[in-house]
Amino acid sequence: MRAAAADYVWALVRLSLGWIFLWAFLDKLFGLGHETTSKQAWINGGQPTYGFLKHAAKGPLKGFYNGIAGTAWADWLFMLALAGLGIALILGIGMRIAAVAGTILCVMMWSTVLPPENNVFMDYRLIFALVIIGLALVEAGDTLGLGRPWGHTALVRHLPILK
Repeated sequence: MRAAAADYVWALVRLSLGWIFLWAFLDKLFGLGHETTSKQAWINGGQPTYGFLKHAAKGPLKGFYNGIAGTAWADWLFMLALAGLGIALILGIGMRIAAVAGTILCVMMWSTVLPPENNVFMDYRLIFALVIIGLALVEAGDTLGLGRPWGHTALVRHLPILK
């Protein structure tokens, strides 16, 4: 019973974290008014990476992040990462790739604001990375998700990295 309860807790963590990433994508895409205005929306010509990378970046990598702020390739990669990560976590599929991509995204976002605001090293972005890795390791996509049937497809059996 304890293991089953833990499976549901991890599934809820997966769904919650997936919603965080998917919401960020939707808000930046459509300018839903939470963090992004309609005028700043990607579909209206906004640059999803510009504000954060140009104005929030600090520390030893500030120059690098300022240099890529608002470039088309950075905007596309960032938006694809947000959408892909959100969808993978919500559906519970592709958890292994989501763990790798999510870790890269979170560590890059963490490295943009070095040192973090409330701690000399640790912040929520690194914790998100660790949680995403943990979700893949415990196969959290199998509970309240499509992970189990996805894992039995011929494609995933042939390419287990897609699990």
